[in-house]
Amino acid sequence: MVDQFQGRGGDSAPPDIKTIIDDESPFPPIRRVGIWRPFTWLKLGWSDFRESGGPSVFYGACFAAMGMILNLVLSHAPEYVSALSCGFLLVGPLLALGLYDISRRIENVRSGLLGSVFSMRGRWSNIGVLALVLAVIMMVWARASLVIFALFYNKGMPSMHGFLTQLFSLSNLEFVLVYACIGFVFASIVFAISWVSIPLMLDRDTDAITSMIISCVALFINAPATLMWALLIVASVVIGLMTWNLGFILTMPVIGHATWHAYKEVVGTASDRN
Repeated sequence: MVDQFQGRGGDSAPPDIKTIIDDESPFPPIRRVGIWRPFTWLKLGWSDFRESGGPSVFYGACFAAMGMILNLVLSHAPEYVSALSCGFLLVGPLLALGLYDISRRIENVRSGLLGSVFSMRGRWSNIGVLALVLAVIMMVWARASLVIFALFYNKGMPSMHGFLTQLFSLSNLEFVLVYACIGFVFASIVFAISWVSIPLMLDRDTDAITSMIISCVALFINAPATLMWALLIVASVVIGLMTWNLGFILTMPVIGHATWHAYKEVVGTASDRN
């Protein structure tokens, strides 16, 4: 095992990034980053958002529209709104694929919304496997969510207004705690297998199983930084929900672009072994 310091373009890396190399491993080297590094990713994500402009706003608007449509169509059934809204956020890493591609194109001095929309071209088999895994997790979560609602509201489901009142007043604390704990389990699984795996498949056409393993290993190596990154993602989601989904127009693109930079800093290349 060898430790090296290396940055982009051969420059010295910031002091909070260390490359961990196992010469006998077939996997790419993983860099250990400092706990505050996610704030740098956010800064880089914001820079990409500003440079991209319209294409990034388009993806953010899609996230916002998705939430608004769910709230409008299922306004009478908060249990379905909650299950599906959280479920779509679970597959958010996959839905943000176009944002990763925009950041990749900015690095390569290329741009364009059309190209990012078709970024999966030639990678359907690899990304499709992960998409299937995330879809299964989403369906299991949706079922678990409905079961929790049925257990705590066995005398009838609340209205949307009644549910939000109880949620924000914490008058039904047991429901909130159980729902949050079960959601945390599902979110943790998705975060572990996808936080760098999808950008990795997009960038290097790595197969889905290898990418998910690398993602999990990178998470454990960078536990403090990934915990901070997860908290920032949760905060961005809360901002989006608290602004009637309008906040997603800004927060989701920035998080998507920042995720690309997280991948670029955490997952090393073959040149790191030299």
